[in-house]
Amino acid sequence: MTWVTPHFSRELINKAGAALVLAMDSDWLSWTDDEWSVYQEHVSIINNWRSSHAYPLNTFQVNLRHTSRRFDSDPLIAQRIKRLSSIGAKLERFPKMKLSQMQDLGGCRSILTNVATVKLVRDFYLFGSGIKHERASMDDYLAQPKSSGYRGVHLVYRYFSDKNKAVYNGLKIELQLRSRYQHAWATAVETVGTFSGEALKSSLGSEEWQRFFVLMASAIALRERSPVVPGTPSAKRELLRELGAYASKLSVERRLKEYGNALNSILNPSGGNKGAILYLLELDPVAGTLNVTTFEASNREMAEAAYALAESRQKQDQSRDAVLVSVESIQALSKAYPNYFADTRLFVELLNQALEGRSRSIVVPARQLELPISK
Repeated sequence: MTWVTPHFSRELINKAGAALVLAMDSDWLSWTDDEWSVYQEHVSIINNWRSSHAYPLNTFQVNLRHTSRRFDSDPLIAQRIKRLSSIGAKLERFPKMKLSQMQDLGGCRSILTNVATVKLVRDFYLFGSGIKHERASMDDYLAQPKSSGYRGVHLVYRYFSDKNKAVYNGLKIELQLRSRYQHAWATAVETVGTFSGEALKSSLGSEEWQRFFVLMASAIALRERSPVVPGTPSAKRELLRELGAYASKLSVERRLKEYGNALNSILNPSGGNKGAILYLLELDPVAGTLNVTTFEASNREMAEAAYALAESRQKQDQSRDAVLVSVESIQALSKAYPNYFADTRLFVELLNQALEGRSRSIVVPARQLELPISK
């Protein structure tokens, strides 16, 4: 396999990132051919830079998989290169950030059985892993949940090799650790945000939906015996009363089921290629369609080209969403990225149990989590 290596200076990379932000706010329909050509040159620089993270990302993903299995018999591992639209949105939200400084262009995630297992994996990385890569930062959103309600652990490392892969030294890779319940919450946030066209995961959009998810995050935190989100009721009864009011007002359960039905009724990924390692997902929430294209490891360049084309379509229609992900199988894909399959059943069950004052363990059989590969 041929891995992409960095070809451009940090100065050019940062210039391209700034151009991407300007392009997001411009009227692309009025662009001249020359303006389109310049934009494409900037995009090619960005694509090279983010694709260069693929090798170190794969290295960390293998390590994360091995480490997670030390403490959990059935962890779910996935990896992704950050989308062009997400890069632009993040640079726009943080004007002082340079593209070359962005620490989550490459990210891998481990979804673990419970909070206790998340803490074991976290502590192993902090105190016992012995890896030679340098830890750049650690954010423990279990101990201190984000104001949005997000909970989990983020570890950022700078890749290091003293052998033939030193060309990647210094590239940052982010590791995310979540419990299954925390992942169910994040899935629901992204699902609602995708269908509503609002960046709820970035604390933007409907204040009512934001408040609902903050309250639900605290309800899950109580269930997991963890600190609740600041700004939510400390008394459980008061918390659930407010949660119930928002769940009813927003018709949360009905909406989530409708989102799922809209996609699941027409879900038809292109084939069930057992050798596939890369999956291009294109979601059109307005039309209610989800296209999945599979690529084998030997076709990585073709996958990157298809991804770039999908993102150009997204540039012309902001309601679309596209992402290139890598997982072991299409079944694991539907579990690792259930927001693209509108799979929010676990979240709905957690919500219903919270409002009914129950907290029994929820075990969803694998066959219920996996969506059919074809009709």
